[in-house]
Amino acid sequence: MSARTPGGAGDRPPVVLPAGPDALLVELGSGEETEAFHAEVLRRRAAGELPGVREVVPGARTVLLDGIARDAAALARELASWRVPPLRRGTGGLVEIPVVYDGPDLADVARAWGVAVAEVAGLHSGTEFRVAFCGFAPGFGYLTGLPDHLHLPRRATPRTRVPAGSVALAGPYAGVYPRRSPGGWQLIGRMPDPAALWNPDREPPALLEPGARVRFVEVEAEAGAGVAA
Repeated sequence: MSARTPGGAGDRPPVVLPAGPDALLVELGSGEETEAFHAEVLRRRAAGELPGVREVVPGARTVLLDGIARDAAALARELASWRVPPLRRGTGGLVEIPVVYDGPDLADVARAWGVAVAEVAGLHSGTEFRVAFCGFAPGFGYLTGLPDHLHLPRRATPRTRVPAGSVALAGPYAGVYPRRSPGGWQLIGRMPDPAALWNPDREPPALLEPGARVRFVEVEAEAGAGVAA
């Protein structure tokens, strides 16, 4: 069972594939198409137009529909008929994350961007990001929104220890490390209270969920306790 959907705006039409007896994997041609398709799934499910789907999980180029309590082949044909509108930026709940911009890669990032070190914070905090998908570690969101000319490569040599709360950039993404771990992203700052990113006693446990808008707010090193959601 597979179906190519005609509704995408990219060069490569999305493909709907089986992923077990009660799941479908939709492959998209770009991150922008993936975010748009994920938003459309959530919109239709909230409107009652997509019954029988328990879980929706976006990735970099895929959207997984899991726990399908209906004919999965019929749903695949339904998805293949969708016309998905372009992603509407500026929609979704807003999360504000305080940042102290004192990361060890700040000067390297400024050099790559062709700006003064002091300008990096303004460029980063002046961008509205969107959580495209989550992964890597509980609470880690892959945030899109940086203009193409601000995309950065990963570090040539990853660090064996990246502190929890590190605010980082890699490729088209920004992110915040919820716990100490190895990592190869460019570190430009830190979130004073990284525990807010993941709290298993909270519902939902993750502060950053796919589709949410994110703004980084520059704070002084002495301030910055708390996160507004």
